[in-house]
Amino acid sequence: MFYTVLSVLIVFLGLAFAYMALRLLARRHWLLGFVRGLLGLGLLVVALMLALASMDLFSYRQLTQEQAVATLSFKRLAEQRYEATLVHSNGEEETFELQGDQWQLDARLIKWKGMVAGLGVHPGYRLDRLSGRYYSLTEERSAERTVYGLASDRWGPDLWSWVNRHPEWFPLVDARYGSATFVPMADNALFEVRLSATGLLARPLNDPARKALNVWE
Repeated sequence: MFYTVLSVLIVFLGLAFAYMALRLLARRHWLLGFVRGLLGLGLLVVALMLALASMDLFSYRQLTQEQAVATLSFKRLAEQRYEATLVHSNGEEETFELQGDQWQLDARLIKWKGMVAGLGVHPGYRLDRLSGRYYSLTEERSAERTVYGLASDRWGPDLWSWVNRHPEWFPLVDARYGSATFVPMADNALFEVRLSATGLLARPLNDPARKALNVWE
């Protein structure tokens, strides 16, 4: 809910900038027309950036406590090649072909600090990447790698990257990367991925998944 409200506020702020820009551009006084024109165009650019930023923020889900964010099931297609079905917490389903012996799921985390955290605002998350890996270091270096971006259809400002690269600009926000430890793939294995404020945890849900973990450990 917080991320929806914040996204709406950013949109309204962008509309305010757009309104001021259009008023400046519409004036017919030419003495400072050039300066006003530059300022108006600048405000329009800021308004557009804010609108795109709000869309990026809206893609994050609120994390209230440790919770299940996805399930992953695997079907063996050939040696070191699996069909992975990822089901998100909202029921959305995606299918990928992974090469290797293990899988890893990554997520982006946004944590709030200071007075924002004091208001009880929970961290936000967005699943970011699914990848495969080989047991053998030689294969890991030379064999085909499979890495899939789970938010590749998004465009515009990347708020997480801004905060991660320039934390001094955002004293109330902390951008972190959470990853589930590489977990073995196995035919018919089913895993649940849970997320807490510190990162991702993969848990086996059926016998093939438990056997794969026991052999690996």
